[in-house]
Amino acid sequence: MDRKLIAAATEAISQRYRDEWQEVGAAMLTRDGRVITGVNIDAYLGRMAVCAEAIAIGRAITEHGDRGIDTIVAVRHPEPYKPGEITVVSPCGICRELIHDYDAKARVIVPDNGGEPRVVSIGELLPNKYRRGSE
Repeated sequence: MDRKLIAAATEAISQRYRDEWQEVGAAMLTRDGRVITGVNIDAYLGRMAVCAEAIAIGRAITEHGDRGIDTIVAVRHPEPYKPGEITVVSPCGICRELIHDYDAKARVIVPDNGGEPRVVSIGELLPNKYRRGSE
């Protein structure tokens, strides 16, 4: 399923790529087996931009209810800066927090230095997660 998720994220950004506006695609496998995709929404003011992972999570909740995150991946389109293939990228810190908040048992596909993408737990990417109150 990991290769299928990477392919789904790749297809999402390949179809919606727009220089400086949509450059990252994400795909998420929900715990009930649905694959949900999203692309980032960029903005002139960086703090208003929304990552592809957040869009995929939001779509899953809005369209299907919160079913949990089994696995999630993000990919980046290389154009126009350098020719090459679409590649797996690690989630940013904000997305790590968001993924962990919605499913502390989520798996994340990340790039491996020079090798094939690998799967890690969100806890590995975000040790000592901040928690509110008595959580």
